[in-house]
Amino acid sequence: MALTGVRVIELAGLAPAPFCGMILADFGANVIRVDRTKAPTSLDTQARGKRSVAINLKSPDGVSLLRRLCAHSDVVLEPYRKGVMEKLGLGPNELLAENPRLIYARLTGYGQSGSYSAAAGHDINYIAMSGLLSRLGRSGEKPYAPLNLLADFAGGGLTCALGIVLALLERTKSGRGQIIDASMVEGAAYTGSFVWKSQSIGMWNRGRGENMLDSGAPFYDTYETLDGQYMAVGAIEPQFYKQLLKGLELDAGELPPQLSVSDWPELRRIFTE
Repeated sequence: MALTGVRVIELAGLAPAPFCGMILADFGANVIRVDRTKAPTSLDTQARGKRSVAINLKSPDGVSLLRRLCAHSDVVLEPYRKGVMEKLGLGPNELLAENPRLIYARLTGYGQSGSYSAAAGHDINYIAMSGLLSRLGRSGEKPYAPLNLLADFAGGGLTCALGIVLALLERTKSGRGQIIDASMVEGAAYTGSFVWKSQSIGMWNRGRGENMLDSGAPFYDTYETLDGQYMAVGAIEPQFYKQLLKGLELDAGELPPQLSVSDWPELRRIFTE
C-alpha cells in the first residue's frame, strides 16, 4: 500500500485526529496511538488498523519515552491546544532537532497563530468562523450545523492527512521534515471554496436556503412520503427533471420554467399537493 513503511505517532484526541490517523492507517501506515495512563475506556471509534500504547506524559520517563518514539518515526500527529507540547519539551523545535526528517502535524481548531490560537472550540464554532455556517439552513430559518462533518472531518482530519502525505512527498526531494499547521477553521473555509466561487455564476448569489443546491430549488430537496418517511430528490438536469415530472404525473407545458427562481415557491406547492 502507498504508506507502507511510514511510522506515525498519533497522540490520542477526539474525532479529527483519530480520523486523520485512520486514513493514514487505511493506506498502510504503521500508526501507534499514544493514550493517557489511567484514562477511561478509549472513545476512539476510528482506531481501525492502529496499535496503541499508554504513556504518562506527566512524568519525565514518559516524556523521554515519547521522544524516543518520535526520534524513530516519520510523522507525529498532535491535537492539543497551542503550547501544550512545548511545555512538555516535545515541541517541533525539540523533536525536529533530534529527527530532521520528522513530519510534525498540528491539528487544532484555530491554528498556531492569531488571537484565537489558544482558544477551545467545537465544529460549530469553527464553521461559524469560516463563514460556511451562514450558508447552511432553510430560508427564513436560523443556520444549522450539519453534524460535525465540515470542520472536524473534512476541514480537519482529511485536510491534515492530505498535508501529511504532501509533506512526505516533499521529503523525498528535500530529505527534510516540516511542521504542518492544520487549522479546522481554514480547512472548512477551503472546503467551502465552491460556495464562494460560485456566487459569480449565479449558483449561490441568493440568501440562505434560496439557491439551487441548498433546498431553494423544489427539484433538489427532501420530501415527506405518505408512510411518514422521507425521500431525496435531485433532478437538476433536463432529462432527470423530465422523469421527475413523469413520476408526479405533471405536464411540463402547464408548469413554470424549471429554472425560474421566482416561480420556485409555486412549483414546490404543485409538487407537494
